Amino acid sequence: MTMMSTELATLLEMIESPAATSADFANARLPASMQALATLRQDQEMFAGMASEDKDPRRSLKRVEVPIPEPRSGEAIVAVMASGINFNTVWSSIFEPLSTHQFLAQYAQSHPRGRMHQQDYHILGSDACGVVVRVGEGVTRWKPGDRVTVNPSVFGLIDPAGHDDPLVDPDARAWGFETNFGGLAQFCLVQESQLMAKPEHMSWEEAASLALVSGTAYRMLVSRNGARMKQGDNVLIWGGSGGMGAVGIQYVLNGGGRPVAVVSGPEKEALVRELGCEMVIDRSKLRGSFIKESGELNTRQLVAFRGAVERLLGGEEIDIVYEHTGRETFSASVFVARRGGKVVTCGSTTGYQHVYDNRYLWMHVKSIIGSHGANFREAYEANRMACLGKIHPTVSQSFPLAQAAEAVAQVKANRHVGKLGVLCLAEREGMGIRRVTMREGIGESRFDLFRRFQARQQEAAAQKASAAVAATA
Repeated sequence: MTMMSTELATLLEMIESPAATSADFANARLPASMQALATLRQDQEMFAGMASEDKDPRRSLKRVEVPIPEPRSGEAIVAVMASGINFNTVWSSIFEPLSTHQFLAQYAQSHPRGRMHQQDYHILGSDACGVVVRVGEGVTRWKPGDRVTVNPSVFGLIDPAGHDDPLVDPDARAWGFETNFGGLAQFCLVQESQLMAKPEHMSWEEAASLALVSGTAYRMLVSRNGARMKQGDNVLIWGGSGGMGAVGIQYVLNGGGRPVAVVSGPEKEALVRELGCEMVIDRSKLRGSFIKESGELNTRQLVAFRGAVERLLGGEEIDIVYEHTGRETFSASVFVARRGGKVVTCGSTTGYQHVYDNRYLWMHVKSIIGSHGANFREAYEANRMACLGKIHPTVSQSFPLAQAAEAVAQVKANRHVGKLGVLCLAEREGMGIRRVTMREGIGESRFDLFRRFQARQQEAAAQKASAAVAATA
């Protein structure tokens, strides 16, 4: 066994031991380097001229062995037990809409703290759950040995603009996307303000999967900076079986709202019904898309979709549209919202150049609200909901860090449901659970819902493949 392996093995033993003290972690030797998933600066042009759908993340994402960064004032190093895949890592992997190495260069030029982030590699990942192993000068709220999850928002809070809402801060950045040393690694670098308590009734990968999507959903739906959802609101949820959609459904149900989920097939319809969403639209049963091949809007399809939504609602209309899919759906989002309704958007997984009929926005006094992650308070409230057992994880499958590029490829191709976890230092799924009684009280079916769905899908695919082989024999 190498020295690095010995050091990691000792650290993992401490993490699993309830008897390990903060001093034990502070004095533990760390390896000189770590494994991570990164893009390389030299590869920024590798997909030049290619269509987005042809760009393969498995070509650009590289396993690298790099030094563990040293925490500076107000920073901490976390031993990452698990991480997760978000669509911002897909964008990073295909260098769209621009290379994230440009973000690192801008960070280095705009702030002295950003200089160490500009490297020849960019370690990605905006999810992480693990254990604090080092803290820099001035860190007071957290100490080595604390079990944490990470809020993926980085703020400077030097400019006064950020003190009403830190996301308006000119120095605000998405961790692991616009900064380096993200969560898809054995160790990550974070600001003290990013740290939050781990929900101890969840495993490492379950807890890791929630911070970004749950904080984003909280801001979009609940916060004064988002839609300010109230009891009884009708909320349209695009991509109801995905990581963002499934957490959004939970917030709507928790807040006394009425979710209408949109999914892409009967199996996913059954999944979100099991999640508790009673009103579901299977888009595969609708004819045509919302945008014609010519680029014009398909008004007939927009009208048909609105009719299907309002029939489910007993003639009522949509108060809030929860938008994260972008180009393919945005015209319908604007069209279907009621007069004075709100479209709150946090992303564009199907394309970020939107087309919609602006008459339905201005003449019906609707609002489009841009939302990006969560500020300190919103992230804390979302994490509190997880710790209280009110918001549950949606992990369907986990990959070892060495295979994380495959997970990114699956998310890019939409060949997944819920969230895909990544095991960084955790040896297997299901580790890290301490509040067993609380978990039992909630019921294991709330935690393995998406895993069971994934297992059924894999079994069905295997049977189909076996039948095809038999037919040709």
